[in-house]
Amino acid sequence: MTDRYWSSFVNELAPYVPGEQPVERGLIKLNTNENPYGPSPAVLAAIKAAASSELRLYPPPGSDALKQAVADYYGLSADQVFVGNGSDEVLAHTFNALLRHSRPVLFADITYSFYPVYCGLYGIEYHTIPLDSALRLDIEPYFCANGGVVVANPNAPTGRFLELSEIERLLIANRDSVVVVDEAYIDFGGESAISLIDDYDNLLVVQTLSKSRSLAGLRVGFALGHPHLVEALNRVKNSFNSYPVSQLAVAGGVAALQDEDYFQYTRQAVMETREFLTTELETRGFDVMPSVANFVFARHERFEGAALTAALRREKMVVRHFQRPRISEYLRITVGTQEQMAQFIDALDRLPA
Repeated sequence: MTDRYWSSFVNELAPYVPGEQPVERGLIKLNTNENPYGPSPAVLAAIKAAASSELRLYPPPGSDALKQAVADYYGLSADQVFVGNGSDEVLAHTFNALLRHSRPVLFADITYSFYPVYCGLYGIEYHTIPLDSALRLDIEPYFCANGGVVVANPNAPTGRFLELSEIERLLIANRDSVVVVDEAYIDFGGESAISLIDDYDNLLVVQTLSKSRSLAGLRVGFALGHPHLVEALNRVKNSFNSYPVSQLAVAGGVAALQDEDYFQYTRQAVMETREFLTTELETRGFDVMPSVANFVFARHERFEGAALTAALRREKMVVRHFQRPRISEYLRITVGTQEQMAQFIDALDRLPA
């Protein structure tokens, strides 16, 4: 294999490394923040109904049915909605369409690690701003000239939440740039910034159906904001792929948004189990970050992070460990079912003290 045919910038790319999708049988997978409950039965029925001879046709380029379903759910107009293949693709278009300026983009030093990857892909200068000693986001350093601000809220991998009043302060202080609020985990206890969209034309909120709607395998994400921000995203999308969301994804996404009872049932179950897991970990001497996501971020003073991750793997428990400064002693543990978390706690108790 040779790289002599590569475009020159490819050598400089540091691609995102996703969480492991293990093939070994018998493992309890708690490393990629997937929902432990399957999609709504209404979603499966809608996908089955859409799996017809109509798949020979391209999907509607505007994904209008899905766009309208998102707009209806959040009380917006369709021209305030952009949809794509998961929030990762939506974020990629966002960096390309709205954050490529002469000044650097700002985001936290410990946050979703795809952000610097997008900057590398599109040649965007960026500055990371350290979280404080408790791994909380301090917004004051973001009150400066910039090419855009990106905030994961709740943050990943910490799970910490920035209050809506602080988001509003960010928007007011950055009237000349776009503030992107990445809300992949917002449905597990946080208050969305969507309520601020009509007041701030520099706000773009990005969400996904992968987590709280159990559609990680279908890939549906969306952005919400002023129509002029959405228009920029559509210009980039239509210069890249005019038919991004499949007919099956549109059908499943619409059905997921319309089954409110199932959504509320599963998200409440995850939140209750998160509290159980947090209590059990703290009882065993773990320091657990306050989380409003479907995962917890925890460390123990007696265990080194990588070693604990390996020991749990031997007990058939797969968790996520980040070999990065400041967080190398932490584990990110996805909230599974109550039964899975009980098994996880049992596995912890089997480890040597």
